[in-house]
Order: sequence, then structure tokens, then C-alpha cells
Amino acid sequence: MEITRRSLLSALSAAGLLTVIPAQPASAADTAAGSARLLANTVAVFAGTAESNARPETAAKLAAVDRTARTNLQSMDAAGPGELFAGLVLGTNEANLNTAFRRLYEIALATRTPGGALSDLYENTAVQRRVIDGLVWLHERYYGDQSKGYYGNWFYWEIGLSQYISKTLALLADQVQAYRPDLVRTYAASMDAYLRNGTDGDVNLDSRFHTGANLADITTNRILQGALLGDDARIRKALTDQLTVFATIDPYQLNHGVTDGYYADGSFIQHSSVAYTGSYGKGLLTRVVQTLKILDGTGFAHGEELVPTVQGWVKNGFAPLIFEGWMMEIVKGRAVSRTDTGYTDVAAVVEAVVDLSSLASGADATALKSYVKHIRTTSRAALDPAGFVSPLSIVRYADIIGDVTVEPADLNPASRSVAFNAMDRTVHRRPGYAFALARSSDRISKYEYMSGENLMPWFQGDGAYYLYLSGQDQTQAYGVDYFTTVSPYGLAGVTAPVEQRRTIPELYGKPYYDNPGHPLNFTSSSESQNTYVYFPRGTNRHSGGAVLGVYGTAGWVQSDDVPYRDKGAGLLPDDFVVYRNATATKSWFLLDEEIVVLAADVGDPAGRAVTTTVDARTAAPDDRTSVTGMLRDGRPWTGPGSGTGTGDLHWLRYANATQGTAVGYVFLDAPQVRIALDKVTRSRRVVRTSNPDTAVTRSVFGVAVDQPAGAEPAHLAYALVPNAGEARLRSYANGPLKVVSNTPRLQAVTHTGLGLTAVNSFTTGRHEAAGIRIDGPASVIVQRERRGLTTVAVSDPTMDRDAVTVLLRGRSLREVASDDGVRVSPVPGGTRLEFDTRQAYGRSFTVTLDG
Repeated sequence: MEITRRSLLSALSAAGLLTVIPAQPASAADTAAGSARLLANTVAVFAGTAESNARPETAAKLAAVDRTARTNLQSMDAAGPGELFAGLVLGTNEANLNTAFRRLYEIALATRTPGGALSDLYENTAVQRRVIDGLVWLHERYYGDQSKGYYGNWFYWEIGLSQYISKTLALLADQVQAYRPDLVRTYAASMDAYLRNGTDGDVNLDSRFHTGANLADITTNRILQGALLGDDARIRKALTDQLTVFATIDPYQLNHGVTDGYYADGSFIQHSSVAYTGSYGKGLLTRVVQTLKILDGTGFAHGEELVPTVQGWVKNGFAPLIFEGWMMEIVKGRAVSRTDTGYTDVAAVVEAVVDLSSLASGADATALKSYVKHIRTTSRAALDPAGFVSPLSIVRYADIIGDVTVEPADLNPASRSVAFNAMDRTVHRRPGYAFALARSSDRISKYEYMSGENLMPWFQGDGAYYLYLSGQDQTQAYGVDYFTTVSPYGLAGVTAPVEQRRTIPELYGKPYYDNPGHPLNFTSSSESQNTYVYFPRGTNRHSGGAVLGVYGTAGWVQSDDVPYRDKGAGLLPDDFVVYRNATATKSWFLLDEEIVVLAADVGDPAGRAVTTTVDARTAAPDDRTSVTGMLRDGRPWTGPGSGTGTGDLHWLRYANATQGTAVGYVFLDAPQVRIALDKVTRSRRVVRTSNPDTAVTRSVFGVAVDQPAGAEPAHLAYALVPNAGEARLRSYANGPLKVVSNTPRLQAVTHTGLGLTAVNSFTTGRHEAAGIRIDGPASVIVQRERRGLTTVAVSDPTMDRDAVTVLLRGRSLREVASDDGVRVSPVPGGTRLEFDTRQAYGRSFTVTLDG
């Protein structure tokens, strides 16, 4: 297939990459040589080399490869009639078929891995032919017949099975050619036929299944298949398709209608609307870096031109979301319910960064290596490189850690506020803590549930937030045990109606809603299942915020989800269950020592009781925790040792002496506060059906404001003060924070110590706050410095406005510096600022003024 300059420009214009693939197809000789190099690279990536595997750092990895292969061979030995592996039932369960192919791959891997205890397996022809016979057996009985395959989850048939098949054939390419030379073409034809969401046995870039991380997986499989077949056209087509994942998503000019991928603000989306950096984004990073390694020196692509793009993902997409070696919960989708920890997630990122550093050069390579050391030195969990995929990566990691000239350094400054507005997420970092906020909208899903994972997700995108404290083992604060022991209605930051919801399996008796006869065609992988069950979006438009230097703001209007709206419109079946949400308009103002939270119109039009959770924190059951506070009348308040207490509080402090952490809560405007401290024991299976039935016990601390049934809508304002001592909390009685406005129209605060005013306006018309007039909905931050400068940041949280106008009252100011799209003009009574927000997708515009 000839690749035109126009198609390449279309695929890569956002990344500025024009010459990644050679303009002309390779000759037959070059294709053969390039294919041989690609397959050799693949073996080296997954099996290592004699040189790498002689290093003592790889010993644990080699032992694991050996152990797994021998276990699988024993299972083959014990197989009964009609079995390939003992007890593994095939024919109706696609996951079991995937397991069979994975086990064959693991055996094949051991036969290509030099070193250590693998000596009798390494290049063992008999074992390799046994694997090949297993491939033949599986194809003849359970894979080759297209009329019997493709049951269950599409992912296995288009990606998962092909991944293990392709890698196994690549590992054993010479032996396959000598023993069963027809096998590669036989399997390639079947793998093509199973690309049923594709076109003519190939990728379809218009398919919602062939995007983002899924597309990277499919195309990498096809690159390996092309090398095995010596098929230059197949490799070039797969590379051209994969290059689309490197292009920054422009939401106003979508390629093939695809919203999955990386955005200019660092956001990553998969499944069209799920914030997913920590799971699918991690998978995409891993896959493309591996692909760059297997392409090295083949002549099929100039992969070095892609390295800066991938490095940008790491710096702006991943680094803000990794706190002391832990991947934040807000970007993990349904993976928050898995028993793997945030530390495990980051280990996969570290391996990709290690390999990326070997592809980069100069200052870029140094920065990546320094970041690897930074994670190593700040993480509370020791990173085990034996879990890396590649022995080569283990050696590179050891070399980086052992290099005294590499200084640990984060890719981000210690103080940073990040508005991932494209995926409705906000991250605010300071030395000592990080704050992560999950929002939702008509663009971004409220949560992700699928395949029995994340069973109780209902409020995870409804303003839920996570406050990570420095020095703490985050497995004791968050991770699967947080979602297991904290009520799904009482996640930190959430306003929820008091009701009991049922999980999808409880409602329908299976992991999805099954109704293929309905006009919306509810099947396990249908678009309707995505829209209404797996990852429903909100119905609100207002969700976003501005960033000014190291400060930030976010505003959000809580909404019902799409299923509730459409059930009311008569679009959904009668037996489809929906839930109505409570109401709230919320702002988060992100400062140095405080995160200020305002909520207005908090209530429920249906008259239900409503609870707003200020915070929910977990600890080991034997940790030494304490709760102290002060009432508004100045009297001290001591919380319950266990159970529940209430109080008209000015401030509250929760401390965990065992972990050396503390959080303060200053109630700027709030009714009676309920404080609970309980020991909770639940099985991890309550959040994921395939989790082990392991009971976990946590001490759960909760701070909440309750509204009784039938109550009028309320408003409340409070500040989270990470690592606060009692003296600092007492200082807020006459301190720097002031709530200027807290209504459904306008929310604003001032901080006199910072000279800062932050405002979120939510409705049309004019809004006034602290000498600032705003026309229509916007997020605005104004900081007046002592030296006379005034800086202003503005964003459009609706993503819809062509322009936002702000008037600063007072003397006329002159422009010192500004972003493109900002106009400054003097007017009677002040200075008029116009911000061209058209198609900015929530980006902040900044201007500096003097006068």
C-alpha cells in the first residue's frame, strides 16, 4: 500500500511528524532483512540476551520465567483426554482459551531465554515443537472454525488471543518454519478473520473498537505478523494505523470521529469518554515504547522522531498523576477495584520510561533517567524490577539507579496545579500533599463499570476527591481497600441521596443488561451497553476550571446521568433500572495550604435525605488515630474514640500518629457536622466479582453534613488543610480566607495572604465579586502582587463560549504580557479584559497587568 504525504500529514499533523515511515516500500531484500531484525528485536525485548541475562539483576526474572514454564509443562503432562492443560475447559469460555495461548507463550519464552536455570529449556527443540503442536491443536479444535469462535468478549478475539499467538510465533519463528511452515499463514488468516470490527480482515479506523490503546495493541500484533510473513505492505499499513495514536486529539477536528487518545492538556481518554491515563493510557505507553524498540534498526520506521511525543505524554500526562510512586485513583476507571496497587501501576510506567530514556538523547534522556530515580527515592513501596516485562529493561533500570551522575528529579515542579479539563480531572500538588478531583459532564463519564469490575461506582465522578499525604503508605489510605471499606455513598467530596442502590449483577443476574430484542440492542458489547451501563455520562455542561501559575480553581454542576434522563423520555425498557441524583453546584479553590470547597443548592428535588461527605479516610485498624476540634463558641471538642459524634464545629483535626499524617478541616460556613470513626470489615469481592474473597478491616474516619428528608437546599463552605497542626487551624478564626459568594450562580473566595481572588460563575448574565465583574459562566483567578502587578487567568468551563469578558474595577491597568487571544482595554471605572475562548476546550488564558 502506497502511503501518501497527505495521509501522513492527516495522521500526524498534531505531533508535527512527517517522515516517520519511508516514502517508498522496501525492496524484497530489505523487507527480508528488516523482518529478521524486527523478530530478533522482539526476542531480545521479551527474552533478553545472553549479555543482559548474565547480569545478577535479572536472576529473579529468569527464575520466574523458568518456574512458570515448568508449571505449564507439568499441566500439559497432566492433561486428560480432550485437554491441552489439565482442568482448563475450552470451547465456551474465551478467557480460558486466552489462558491456553498465554501458557504456550510462557513455555516458548523460556525456550528463547538464555541464562540461569533455563539451560535445559533454552533452545530445547522438543519443547518448542510441543508448543507448536499445541498451537496446531488449539487452531484445529477451538480457534480455526470461525462459526464457533467470537463468543464472549470481543477483546480476546481481536486483541488478546492474537497478542499471545503472534508473540509465540515470533519467538519460535525458525522452528515453526522448519517444522510447520504453513502455521504462520494459517494463523494469520484466522487472526484477520477475527478482526470483525475491522474491514476486510484489517484495522478500521472508523470503528469504536479500533482506537487508542486497543489500536496500538492490534497494530503491534499485525507488525509482528507482517514480519513473520515477510509482508512489507502489512507492516507499513499497521504502522500507518498505529501512528494515529501519536496525534494529539483535536476535539474540534476529530480524525475518524475518534476521541480516544492524548489531548493538549495532558488528558487521556479511552472508551470515548473515560478518564483513563492510569490503566489504558498506561497500556498505550507500554505498547508504543515496546514497538519503538522492536522497530529499532529495521528500516520500517524512523521511531526516534516519535520519542519527543511520548516523552510529552510522560511529562504532562503521567507525572502529575503519580504521587510518591502511586498512580492516582481518578484515572483508573474500573481498575480501581483490582487488587493491584497504585505502586504496581507505576512500575509499568517506570519500565516504559526506562526504555524511552534509551531511545532519547541528551537532556531528554537525562530528564527521563532522573525521573526514574525520583520515583525510586520517593515511593513508599520498593519497586521490584523482576516484574518488568523485559530483562533488558531490568538491566537499564539497574544502570540508571547505579549511575551516581544521575540526580533524582521530578518532571514536574513540586508546586503545580493541573486542569485536565479534557477529561474532567484536576490535580493540585504541593510539597507534602497532592489533591486529585474527579468530575463528570456530558463529555466525560461519571464512572466506569464493566465485566463485574467496580461494582459500586455510582458517585466516583461526582466531585469525589483524594488527598494524598507525603510519607504515607498509600495502600493504607486508598487503593482497593478504600473502595471496599468506605461506603460508595460516602466517598470524600460526594453529595449523595440517602438510598440503597443495587449492582448490575444484582439487578440483572449477569454482568450486563441483556435485551438484544429492544431497539437499542442491549448486548454485552453494544454501544447502548456502553452508554447506559458501562460508562454513562452526565448531563451537565459546566465542568472545568482555570490555572494561574501554581493556583487553580474548578467549578462543576452536579447532574443526573444519561440513563435517568433517557428513561424519563421513554427511550429505555421498562425493566431497566435508573437512579436519580441529588443536586449541587460546587467549586474547589486550590491554594498553597488549603483546598477550599464551596457547595450551593445542595439538596434533592425528590425530597430524599442527602449527605455531603467532607472527607473519608482509612487507616490500619491498629493505627493510633485521634480526632480533635474546636466548637464555634471556642470550646474544645474531642471526637469519639469510635462510633459517631456531631458538633457545631469551627475546625476539626484528624491525625494518624502511626503514619505521621494529619488533615485539618476548617468549617467556613456549615451546619452541624457528623464525625464517624469505625472499624469496617468487608470482602474485597464486594467491589469486583473476580477478587479473592479476602476480608479486609480498616479504621474508617468520615466527616459529613446531613440534610433530612424534605429539607430546603443548603449551602456549605469548608477548607481542607493538609498536614495541619492545631495552632494553624486556630488561626483561621481571623485568618486569610473569606467566602465572598456561595450561590448556584456565583461562588468566590479571597485569600488576603496571597492577594488572590478566585471565582466560578455558573449562569448567564453579569456577576459581581470582590471588584470583579464577569459576563456569563467562567472560571477566573485574579492575583494582585505587592509590587503592583496583577495577573488574571480565565477559562470557559462549558467549552461552548466564543469569548469571556471580565471587568476589573478600579484604576485603569495596562497590559504587560498576555497569551494570544486576550484583549485589554481601559473603560470607565476599570479595565476590560476579553478572552477569546472559542474552541479552547477549557484552556486557561493568562494576562499580566500593571498600573
